[in-house]
Amino acid sequence: MNKGKKRKKRKKKDAKSCTILQPSLPLQTTRRILTYGGYFEAFMKTLTPEQQQKIKYGLLLLKTQNRIPAKFVRCIEDGIYELRTEYEGNIFRTFFIFDAENLVVLFNGFKKKTQKTPRKEIDKAKQIKKAYYERACK
Repeated sequence: MNKGKKRKKRKKKDAKSCTILQPSLPLQTTRRILTYGGYFEAFMKTLTPEQQQKIKYGLLLLKTQNRIPAKFVRCIEDGIYELRTEYEGNIFRTFFIFDAENLVVLFNGFKKKTQKTPRKEIDKAKQIKKAYYERACK
């Protein structure tokens, strides 16, 4: 069975020999993130702690990175963007807008169940955006 080949024994790595790389510079915050209307908070309450953590990672990218890959952010329409999150086969979307240069306002979020983003969710985001700007202009 062995046919003359000897197996090499692998040495187990010692936990002490592993090093954790830390970034040399702290993350620099470039944007502020706010929510409007309580829609985002209500959405987050429906999620598990693990799902919430994954969405918070996307928000961290949104907050700290000048350029965000299209994998995470996509423009929907009328200045409304979606933060795209995937966790264990589930797909989550959070709608937001950029207001001024360094401000992101989060609107509604939902669990995506179809291939296409539901029109109902896009219309809801548009209504929230309209209410946000009407309130801001007063």
